[in-house]
Amino acid sequence: MPRVALYAGSFDPITNGHSDLIRRSLSFVDRLVVAVASNISKQTLFTPEERTDLIRAAVDNDPRVSVQHFQGLTVDFAKQAGVLMIIRGLRAASDFEYEYQMALMNRHLAPEMETVFMVPSLDTTYISSSLVREVARFHGDVSSLVHPSVEAALIKKFPKT
Repeated sequence: MPRVALYAGSFDPITNGHSDLIRRSLSFVDRLVVAVASNISKQTLFTPEERTDLIRAAVDNDPRVSVQHFQGLTVDFAKQAGVLMIIRGLRAASDFEYEYQMALMNRHLAPEMETVFMVPSLDTTYISSSLVREVARFHGDVSSLVHPSVEAALIKKFPKT
């Protein structure tokens, strides 16, 4: 039976940190579902469809990675997708408390679901989507932080006047 995991997030936009985590998770799962969440508390730069397309490009359309958009609870989507493992990234100690709470709530809602925490590679630890958006908004160089297709999409969102 194939090992399938879920990696959910807003990915607004996907960064090299996200891509690194996706690639490394494929070393211990056979297939990864990347779930693009609609977070009602976040104002996103990219539409769910744009984020989905950018993720596919960033993972070079790897057939082991499926990218889907969802709304609602992550555990409900995971159950629907037939997934029993949720992968979450931890960049800093400040992420831990929130992620730990979420993992416990997910366990409460779906006791059969496991959450696996992964730390980023050293060279991507500082990268976050919000920082990438901020740098791009002011026309800074994001080429080392995101896939070239994401960089191009950010340039279109924040054209120089």
